[in-house]
Amino acid sequence: MTFHHQQLANGLNIIGEVSPSARSMSLGFFVRTGARDEKPEVSGVSHFLEHMVFKGTARRSALEVNMDFDRIGANYNAFTSEENTVFYASVLPEYMPAAVDVLADILRPSLRGEDFEMEKKVIIEEIGMYEDQPMWSAYDHAKKAFFADHPLGNSVLGTPASITALTRAQMQGYFDKRYVAANITVAAAGKFAFADLVNLVDKSCGGWNTGRAPRQGIREAPPRESFQVIKKDKVTQEHVFLISPAPAADAPLRHAADTLAMVLGDDTGSRLYWAVVDPGLAESADVGYHDYEGAGSFFTSFSSEPEQTQQNLGIIQGIFRQVQKHGISEAELAQAKSKILSRVVRSSERPMGRMQAVGMSWTYLGKYRSVDDELKAFDAVTLKKVAQVLERYPFDDLAILALGPLKKLRAPQVNGKK
Repeated sequence: MTFHHQQLANGLNIIGEVSPSARSMSLGFFVRTGARDEKPEVSGVSHFLEHMVFKGTARRSALEVNMDFDRIGANYNAFTSEENTVFYASVLPEYMPAAVDVLADILRPSLRGEDFEMEKKVIIEEIGMYEDQPMWSAYDHAKKAFFADHPLGNSVLGTPASITALTRAQMQGYFDKRYVAANITVAAAGKFAFADLVNLVDKSCGGWNTGRAPRQGIREAPPRESFQVIKKDKVTQEHVFLISPAPAADAPLRHAADTLAMVLGDDTGSRLYWAVVDPGLAESADVGYHDYEGAGSFFTSFSSEPEQTQQNLGIIQGIFRQVQKHGISEAELAQAKSKILSRVVRSSERPMGRMQAVGMSWTYLGKYRSVDDELKAFDAVTLKKVAQVLERYPFDDLAILALGPLKKLRAPQVNGKK
């Protein structure tokens, strides 16, 4: 595999990892914008805009956008997070010109007024649908409790009130500021000729406006101790999140943090699995490492019958106490590495996996990282590095949120603190 990079005159970056042995190629437009870049009065605009991008352009109606993707057999979609909005397609190599043409075209949407008002209803229904999913609702509330006034606490979907109040002019203003060429990276992976990709993107995107789209509020999220119980009568299980700080996306300890999360809360063979899932105390339990620009977090979660919730909180308290005091074992480190290395390799065998990995690496680090780079970084994780993560980001002050049928819970203690 070979990596290539070129920047257009307007600042748009084009990166590609060429793999001649692949049978397909994947292409993505990575826009460095998301919920953290929104002011309160436009909460949810990034995700709303993602929807509007597929509603048509000066050249295509919404139906024609979908038909043109279907005509080339593309696997296409988009997603919005706290920090990025990504539009992508996987196609056979011969359809790369058509894929570039459609993706570049929809990245300059018409934002028609009638489409805008109609899609408002869809977004509000989507917010209601997610609110009806207890685990997602608990996650969203817990994230707000932990990040508080940090920009990463902004809701990706927004609220019914913020979406209802949003105007087309506000969306257009946000688009004009954030969707400038220098804030967009085109990433590709698989079987394709990079020179051809550059020519196609230059032809379609070379005339896009340039300009800066600086991100505000890039800072760590400090530890935040809180405990909240939200009663939901129609929910049968209790859904609990415990959140604490972790390394940022560009931190040297990020691979050690990911490894620690695997030891503590992978969905098979982890400490949480053997402590609460295997014995039947919880339906699910995991620890995930979430890395962002300037900040990071460990998200611990579990779902269980209400009467088991207090016991499970105590068990997890004990697991955190033990790992904080004694660290992890050589056997746990070796097992976690095996799982992570397998995950990295398996994902890299698909152009879609590599396109996303290459695109995100460039977005967060400003550089290319090969599969071997990632494998070596995880292989280099030691018990000492994991201990450094625990020392720098202890599981002491936790933002804990429980959502379900319970009216109250006792706040657990971690390391002797309440």
